[in-house]
Parts: sequence; structure tokens; C-alpha cells
Amino acid sequence: MKEYMLQLGQKARAASIEMSRAESSVKNQALLAIAHAIDCASDTLKLENQKDLQAGRTKGLDGAMLDRLELNDQRISGMSEGLRQIAALQDPIGEITDMGYRPSGIQIGKMRVPLGVIGIIYESRPNVTADAAGLCLKSGNATILRGGSEAIHSNKAVAKCIQQGLVEVGLPADAVQVVETTDRAVVGELITSAETVDVIIPRGGKSLIERISKEATVPVIKHLDGICHVYIDDTADLDKASDIAFNSKTHRYGVCNAMETLLVHASIASQCLPELAMRFVEKGVELRGCDLTSKIIDCKIASDEDWDTEYLAAILSIKIVKNLDQAIEHINKHGSHHTDTIVTENYTLSRRFLREVDSSSVMVNASTRFADGFEYGLGAEIGISTDKLHARGPVGLEGLTSLKYIVLGDGQIRE
Repeated sequence: MKEYMLQLGQKARAASIEMSRAESSVKNQALLAIAHAIDCASDTLKLENQKDLQAGRTKGLDGAMLDRLELNDQRISGMSEGLRQIAALQDPIGEITDMGYRPSGIQIGKMRVPLGVIGIIYESRPNVTADAAGLCLKSGNATILRGGSEAIHSNKAVAKCIQQGLVEVGLPADAVQVVETTDRAVVGELITSAETVDVIIPRGGKSLIERISKEATVPVIKHLDGICHVYIDDTADLDKASDIAFNSKTHRYGVCNAMETLLVHASIASQCLPELAMRFVEKGVELRGCDLTSKIIDCKIASDEDWDTEYLAAILSIKIVKNLDQAIEHINKHGSHHTDTIVTENYTLSRRFLREVDSSSVMVNASTRFADGFEYGLGAEIGISTDKLHARGPVGLEGLTSLKYIVLGDGQIRE
């Protein structure tokens, strides 16, 4: 494994040099060629994906995992559309900002540059292969992709389309390499390959990301989990609040921006919870509530552990709070700094919520499901970072770049 990963890393490093100087037009042509190849290979992609789904069912993967694993017509077209959107985005590489003169006469500014080689480790979702490759290519990086063993056939099929598109326009096929072995030892090799890899981005379960954060010698852009909240304030439009909370939870269960805990102001709990609970129960959502919640609706009593749990399933915790202060305190204590929403018609309270909730995305009167690179206009995202350095929130093109200082002179020397 050590020799295999070293070879991949060396190829990626060589390809990253070519990618860093590739013209925007050529990178865009590659993205469009990859999108076309994916569209043309739709039947093959679904066939290979069925192999993974069948193996997953045999292994007893749960419904949420199988949902993330599936490639259907909508998700395949979503991959190609995401690539086309990335092609349409402005290329950040080479952008020069903050130019200014110093007293010595030199000009100093900043230029945006690629990170280099990005290692991406992810589970289940084979569409990540296309999303990650597209963003890395547009931002001038090379990438090594290590998907989960449960999606090996799907990932190889998508990678074939990517490399076909690269070769068509004369870019190095090694700019995107998918690790073709399911041996878990490759993860340890990848995250300690500091000589050939510049940054690691993990996407997967909490245990995977915790392991990578602990063992990596390469810098990591990560989020541990997505414990997202919707807080319904006493000034909220209750119809609006019901729709936002319902969508935040039930639009998709197995995603990091799904609501896991609903917070409701005590003064309006008896008004909004019964109808909302009925909607959730009809959808098949299991409700777990605090003692006050259990007096208003039929639900299980939530444990202390529930407030700190990312279910990724049809389970919702509900807590009644006294006021905004208690809601913010609960979110900052039990949340994962991912995405949190307030539903309110009070401008002052919404401003406080935006300032005081310490999350990568903080929203007013909108579903948590909007915390997504595609919805933010970033094209496909490579992940949602809950770190405060180097990138925070949905990581799009800019999150895959860095800055270097540039200095322009005309013969100046330092006295």
C-alpha cells in the first residue's frame, strides 16, 4: 500500500503542476467533456451502481446509507449539471487583489493560487466523485479520491468518465485519480503523505473524520457532524414555521444539513406543535421530546444523548425553550456549528441570532437544507467545513485555493 500510494501521489504532484498553469478555457472544456461523458454513460453508471447497492443490501447497510449510495437518473443528471455550473463559474486562479503602493515605491498585492494536491476521503455518495473532481479541476488542483468500499464499482465508473474528458482536451489523466483498492490501509497512507499531498478533505461518518483528524500529518478541512436546529420564535408566522421545519427534516434524512432538533418558544408551543407533530408522524418521523413537549404531543421522552445526536434518519428531537437566549445557548452547546435557522418576524431578534449563533451557516426564515454549495451558487461543493480555518461553510472553488503575496518593483532596493 505504501508504494502504491506513493506512486499515486507522485503522479498527482506532476499533474498538479500542469493543472496550475492550465488556461480557464481548457479547464472549462474538460468539465463540459466530463459532463457529456457522464450523460452518455448513464446506463453504465446505473448498472455499476446496482452492483454496489446489491452488495450493500447483502451487508445489511441501513436505509440512510443505501439512499446516499444510490445513483438514479436525477442524481446522474445532477452530477453533469453540477459540472456545467462549475464550468460557468469565474475562475479564481490568478486573480490579483488588494494591490497598493508602499512608501518605497513597490506595489504589493495578493494572488489566488491552487492548493496543489488534494486528497479526498468519502463514504457512500458516488456523486461526490464527480463533484470533487470538478471543483479540484476548475481551481487548478490535482486530486486523489478515496471513496468507500461500498461504492467501489460506482466510483470507478464515474472516474472513467472524468479521465475520458481530461484526455479529450489534453489535460493529464492523473489530475484525478481514484484509489482502486478497498484496503483500508490506504487511508492511513494518504493522510500521512505530506510530501505529495497538500490537504485532506474527509466526507463521511463521525468516526472516520475523528480518526483522520487525529492521525493525519497533512492539513485537514473537515466537519465532524451536522446537528442542525430550527428555532421557532414566538413572533413567527406559524404556517411559514411549519413548512420550514418540515422541509428541514423530511426533504432528505441522510444528509448533514437536515434538522435534528426543533426548538420552540414556550408561549406558542401549544399552538404550533400539534399540527406540526401530525405532519411529522404522517411522514413516519419518530418524535422525541422534552418533558414539556410530551405534555402537548405524543412522543418519546428525549434523553440527554438525543440533543447531541446526528440521527441521519427519520427521528427528530423537540425541545421547548423559554426565549431566544435559551435557544442560542442550546444551539451553541449541543450543535455541531453546521447550520441553524430561526423562524421569526422580529428583525431585532433575527439580527441577534445571526450574530450570536456560532455556526458556519446561520439562517433566518429558511430551511436548513439550503446549506449547500449548489444552492449557494458555488456549483457543486466538496464539503461543508465547520472549522474556522482555512475555509468555513460550503467549500467551493475559493475554499480550494490559497493566496500568495506578489510584489512589483522597478529597481527598488531596501535602504
